[in-house]
Amino acid sequence: MQAIIEWIVEMVGAMGYTGIFIMMFLESSFFPFPSEVAMIPAGYLASKGEMNIWAAFLAGAGGSLAGALFNYILGHRLGRPFIVKYGKYLFLKPQTIEKVENFFAKYGPASTFWGRLLPGIRQYISLPAGIGKMPLAAFSIYTFLGAGIWCAVLLALGYLFGEHEERIKEVLHYILALIFVMIAAVFYYYRRKNRRVEKEFIRELEEEAKEG
Repeated sequence: MQAIIEWIVEMVGAMGYTGIFIMMFLESSFFPFPSEVAMIPAGYLASKGEMNIWAAFLAGAGGSLAGALFNYILGHRLGRPFIVKYGKYLFLKPQTIEKVENFFAKYGPASTFWGRLLPGIRQYISLPAGIGKMPLAAFSIYTFLGAGIWCAVLLALGYLFGEHEERIKEVLHYILALIFVMIAAVFYYYRRKNRRVEKEFIRELEEEAKEG
């Protein structure tokens, strides 16, 4: 796999923004391609004035959305049985499909936003969204926003610490930890809120039943 990644990077590296779009498309679809390979070098080149950081951002976020739409269409058109049966040919293990399905079922459409920020979920959250026939407009908005945040983080790392690989790894580790904490806090808040709404709804029903 490493040899394949190196070949792809070499092939599209000279293609500028088109290369970024292609690599992020691959990363966001079924191919297990690391987004760091595309976006961090782009941020570094932007710091040297060799790339426009906004164009790099749009290429990265646009490629991510395109790859996510590819997976969405696969799930929407082919359905779960086909994905499970033939997913192994697209680097999709049954355990991975089950993992992202559970994530989507638990957190709903918003998981297509938060899932873009989570390693192991990011590439495949579009499949259950397609299988579940999530509205395309909502899916596209959530996906672009989540992918945009991730691309911005990687571009910023490349811009600030381009030549310091160890520093990038260290900062990225803390950023991912912070993202996990933020996501956990948001899900906890909504879970508590939903429970409160459910209790109020049940209480109203009980009161109506007593009055009846």
